[in-house]
Amino acid sequence: MLRRKIRICVVDGQGGGIGAALIKRIKEVYREEHEVIALGANALATAQMMKARANRGASGENAIIRTVPTADVILGSISIILANAMTGEVTPRIAEAVASAPALKILIPLTRAQIKIVGLIIEPLPHMVEKAINGLLKEFLENGALPS
Repeated sequence: MLRRKIRICVVDGQGGGIGAALIKRIKEVYREEHEVIALGANALATAQMMKARANRGASGENAIIRTVPTADVILGSISIILANAMTGEVTPRIAEAVASAPALKILIPLTRAQIKIVGLIIEPLPHMVEKAINGLLKEFLENGALPS
């Protein structure tokens, strides 16, 4: 099946480790089939994601707010939709822009905020990255949507 090239935005802050892990796995699985944009709440996070081979990158609130509406898929930790998360790096405007974007959001359930998600099975980050990329993202790419 021919697939169109989609735009995947990976949003992260602090050290960019989760975003870098996501991008690295996307590139291993899909190589250059899709455009991957690293959006860091700070320059360090963006730099780490660029080292993981994102196609493009940008840093800061305005870059995130302007870019996420153009995404087909947004990936990151659940913190990217929580105002003031990541020690304040996720501003209310970033959280609103990500949550309001029309793109599919695939979120890794990791946060340092005082939020607990009922029914969540805690797994190591590599397992969650694998489920995000080879599970949900793959399903979206193959079918254009996720099952209900």
